Amino acid sequence: MGAAEAEAAIRAGIAALQRGDAAEAKRLLGEVTERGSPLPPPFFLLAQACRHAGDEAGEAAALDKVLEAQPRNIGALIMRGDGHARAGDRRAAASFYRGAIQAAAAGAQVSPILASELARAEAAAAEIDGEFAAHLENRLGAADGRVRDAVDILLGRKQVYLQQPTSFYFPGLPQIEYYEREGFPWLAPVEAAIPDMRAELQAALASDAGFVPYVESDPNRPPATHELLGDPSWSAFHLWRKGDPVPENAARCPATMAALEAAPMPHIRGRSPMALFSVLRAGARIAPHNGLLNTRLICHIPLIVPEGCALRVGNQVRAWEEGKALIFDDTIEHEAWNGSASIRVILLFEIWRPEIGEGERQALTALFEAITDFGSSEGVEEG
Repeated sequence: MGAAEAEAAIRAGIAALQRGDAAEAKRLLGEVTERGSPLPPPFFLLAQACRHAGDEAGEAAALDKVLEAQPRNIGALIMRGDGHARAGDRRAAASFYRGAIQAAAAGAQVSPILASELARAEAAAAEIDGEFAAHLENRLGAADGRVRDAVDILLGRKQVYLQQPTSFYFPGLPQIEYYEREGFPWLAPVEAAIPDMRAELQAALASDAGFVPYVESDPNRPPATHELLGDPSWSAFHLWRKGDPVPENAARCPATMAALEAAPMPHIRGRSPMALFSVLRAGARIAPHNGLLNTRLICHIPLIVPEGCALRVGNQVRAWEEGKALIFDDTIEHEAWNGSASIRVILLFEIWRPEIGEGERQALTALFEAITDFGSSEGVEEG
């Protein structure tokens, strides 16, 4: 079929659609697609004609041709979803509706008419998602633990958070946001010293000497861009820093230093241990971020915790409770905030991950010290 003949047939097909003669439109447009022509095949128009003619299979076939050439064609995705909805396949319908929504979000062109259809698709997808969630709840009942987390991820209520260390990745470790205290028997003697730790902290706060902004520039690294750079609203009283005790601060906190001896802190020249009192002032918020390396866990011993303070690690938000440790993987995205009118202070330190055995700890220590010997070590972030 020549271009002129094809164009005439397409125009006639459109006219037939406009006057409600779906069968004639289908015949004309189908002839163009079957015989071929120099013009782009009018599969989308053919799909519309098939829909009005009640030809579900023909509509689906024509739309599949459109999507084969243009996978992000919003109109075709919505129509394909409508077809599945009419056939009773609600999950398939929602999948195509979400495809249209994602195509629009990715920058696909949306006309005013298509915008109305897109809004309808969004509402339909949300309705189907609600039906699907209710169906699962009815079948599963009160699922909890990891099953509940998996269902929430499936339903889009939660997202997948994985270890994303910014400096060093050690493979084969489990993706655990918070570790439960039962696996850390050494916590008991550390927590037993909390009254003495708190007294030492309060004395340090009273003098205000020794506290520095938590985020500081390193002259041997490119300028930091952290929003709390140099900001005392997040400050630190370092007890151990880059593998060495901070003499003037450690001397003021002997009970805290002694308690830390019970913890399995890494001892890596130029890097670890790292331990400090972390102060987050009223209204301050630490933006979502990831820690440097996944060979460690971060331990928080809450010492001063007003209402309105919390820590999110991945999908889990936990409020600090004075005297109860929190242990978490800081290479999973996390953030912290103080929504109160007073300061929050924790003792923060790092420990070896329990999944890393003694042999690997020795090998990693040698590796990190070799890295340090090649150049200056990187700073360590709070979890």
